[in-house]
Amino acid sequence: MQELPEIMMKQKTWMIDTTDMTGGMTNPLLEIRNTPYGTPPFHLIRAEHFRPAIEEAIKMASAEIDTIAENPEAPTFRNTIEALERCGEKLGDISLILFNLNSAETTKELQAAAQETSPLLARFSNDITLNRKLFERIRTLYESRDTLGLTPEQDRLLYKKYRNFIMGGAGIPDSDRVRFREISEELSRLALKFEENVLDETNSFGLELTNPEDLDGLPPDVVEMAASEAKKRNRQGWVFTLHYPSYMPFMQYSSKRELREKMFRAYSSRAFHNDEKDNRELVAKMVNLRLEIAGILGYKNFAQMVLEDRMAENQSNVEKFLDDLFTASHKAALADFKDVEEFASESGHRDKIERWDWAFYSEKLKLKKHSIDDELLKPYFRLEKVRDALFGLAGTLYGIQFRPAPEIPVYHPEVTAWEVRDRDHSLLAIFYTDFHPREGKQGGAWMTSYREQRNDNGERIIPFISIVTNFTRPNGNKPSLLTFNELTTFLHEFGHALHGMLSNCNYESLSGTNVARDFVELPSQFMENWAFEKEWLDKWAEHYQTGEKIPAEYIQRIRDAETFNEGYACNRQLGFGFLDMAWHSLYEPFEGDVSDFEAAAFSKTELFSFDRSLNMSCSFTHLFGGGYAAGYYGYKWAEVLDADAFSFFRESGIFNPSVADSFRKNILEKGDAEKPMDLYIKFRGKEPSMEAFLKRSGLKRDDKN
Repeated sequence: MQELPEIMMKQKTWMIDTTDMTGGMTNPLLEIRNTPYGTPPFHLIRAEHFRPAIEEAIKMASAEIDTIAENPEAPTFRNTIEALERCGEKLGDISLILFNLNSAETTKELQAAAQETSPLLARFSNDITLNRKLFERIRTLYESRDTLGLTPEQDRLLYKKYRNFIMGGAGIPDSDRVRFREISEELSRLALKFEENVLDETNSFGLELTNPEDLDGLPPDVVEMAASEAKKRNRQGWVFTLHYPSYMPFMQYSSKRELREKMFRAYSSRAFHNDEKDNRELVAKMVNLRLEIAGILGYKNFAQMVLEDRMAENQSNVEKFLDDLFTASHKAALADFKDVEEFASESGHRDKIERWDWAFYSEKLKLKKHSIDDELLKPYFRLEKVRDALFGLAGTLYGIQFRPAPEIPVYHPEVTAWEVRDRDHSLLAIFYTDFHPREGKQGGAWMTSYREQRNDNGERIIPFISIVTNFTRPNGNKPSLLTFNELTTFLHEFGHALHGMLSNCNYESLSGTNVARDFVELPSQFMENWAFEKEWLDKWAEHYQTGEKIPAEYIQRIRDAETFNEGYACNRQLGFGFLDMAWHSLYEPFEGDVSDFEAAAFSKTELFSFDRSLNMSCSFTHLFGGGYAAGYYGYKWAEVLDADAFSFFRESGIFNPSVADSFRKNILEKGDAEKPMDLYIKFRGKEPSMEAFLKRSGLKRDDKN
């Protein structure tokens, strides 16, 4: 069974049947699924099904828990740990559907269902971890684990179950238990509200333009997309939104500085307007509740609590990692900033460069230096071609195949379901792809699951994996053409998906992406490397109109531009890591101003002047809606791992079957069955070095530089 914190962290993913149902209705969430492979019956599910289904599933799971806790036999791994792992399956399935849908295709009714049921799930999670009899059985086994003859995976599961109970309050005194429950339920509710506010703020903004002169500099397909958006909204002219496919090209190409500023301010002040959608109070509440719950569990702050389960192990290691990388990259960041600043001045820009100028001038500077930009590359990155290329890459590396499965229900007409089959044609997974932005979809891109892989009496139970993105839509006769950044995003999320689909663990809570936060990004960031490889791009990248193969010189320009502004980008990412650690390494409750606190946290990496009207924390869903609190550093941490791993591929050929097979068997299949570093060493033969990352990023320079 997935305890609530795991369920909530995995949230990020059905077509809802809106037809009326008669009285005495059955609930499709509780019935045996009459669908291919037992996939979710999205076509039958309605928002009102969730609360009664979750209430019933909690009753079922509670009875299973009682049976384990009250067992008169002495605790064994089988009758306690394995039994606990297997119970609550129906509750986990229903919860995943609800919270995944709430991110990918939400409605007000679904948001209400999530808000109603989150406290119930938190309460039930506490009922489990605060069950004294159950914990005593687990503790008895944990304290004698060296005598039980367990396999490494069983030993890992026992440790994780014991640790989950400790983090769930099993060891706290009675006097703290009521408050612990209150905090757990409140945090689950606040996280949902935070994300709802950000989504509402994103959807509510539209820059409406009616003067053709205001479109100066914008590529034709971006203008066409804005015209379609205006038509959809019954408005005249063109409408630009805060969704990535509209927002980012506008910031890169619009020559109208005052309009770029308007777009930037709207994006960077979401949920920061002193109204009912303002997230400042939620940020302060969540930070303080996290600090309080850490204190109850015996930790000095939230980061100290969380990092015990990470590769980094503790707060000082994370801070040292961030500081070391800052030292290695900050000189390059300042040089990048100066280059763009000087280029802007040479281009006629007379004012100080501001945040809303950065994307515009840096894009033009990249074009000048490397003769490359998104408009040059997009015709070669047709979405369907990219998708098939990724499927082909997975086939080359791991021998798997993807087949459309139109008979499998989906949650929206734009979603496609696929069968994923192994070399021997056995079924590995069901895979859902959902590519384009909608009002009911959160921004960004993510991978998620509707069912985790596990083995049941020797049978491999296949996972149901999904990736959700916000790629540019087809427009008129023009197909969806991806920017280079969207190409790497697709590769990134596909890497997560492979981690979930290829998993071959015995236990669900250890399988797939159920690994440490600073390890989970290795398979995803590892996949991004192929976007720069001629040997792969040559296989498929061709002009969507002419069929012309992508020119070799374009690929070389991609390689040459790989380190363009990398110092600035690294500095910016480190800033987010410093902000995260600042919020979650507090030793006393936060009572100050969110804006001032953020400015202080960013001060080390900030290259622009402070602007009180803008705020990152209030829309930072990774920290306050997702599962990256005290873990955002993990992106850079995993970059070190992925660069080191890919350098191993390069040493023997990027399609070397033995290296790919080792990566599959030791990383992708293993989940959290062993400690992450042990798995990495089995693949690589040694611990990772920062050398490959610094070299790839262009941050490793000669002493004279």
